[in-house]
Amino acid sequence: MSERPKGIDLIRQWVEKAEEDLLTAEHTLTLGEKCPFATVCFHAQQCVEKYIKALLVSLTIDFPRIHDIGELTQLLPQGHDIPLDKSQQERLTDYAVVSRYPGNWEPLARTDAEEAVTLARQVRENIRVFLPAEAISGP
Repeated sequence: MSERPKGIDLIRQWVEKAEEDLLTAEHTLTLGEKCPFATVCFHAQQCVEKYIKALLVSLTIDFPRIHDIGELTQLLPQGHDIPLDKSQQERLTDYAVVSRYPGNWEPLARTDAEEAVTLARQVRENIRVFLPAEAISGP
């Protein structure tokens, strides 16, 4: 059985997974009329969630296995605020489930997907300044 990564390695892995989600969301948006907007929203949410978890790991703060952006941001100490208001946090959290499973949900539009990617980029930029340089891969 392999040992779970710790410290910088674990932070780096969270960042790498977050970057993969952002890349997937951005690339999927280029599909034009065939773009699955719910998929874009899901990957943008995943990017935000994973960056927050990377920050929590770097601050040695334990967190539950949840997808709720609001609950995760509440675990952050003062001075590590995420640039998302409550409404944006709730909307992103919904994308973790609503966009992935059948239900009577309103269909997501290009504007929803574009906003989700914009929010993911903002959170990414905000959090990366707090992370150790050796844990950040890529630009």
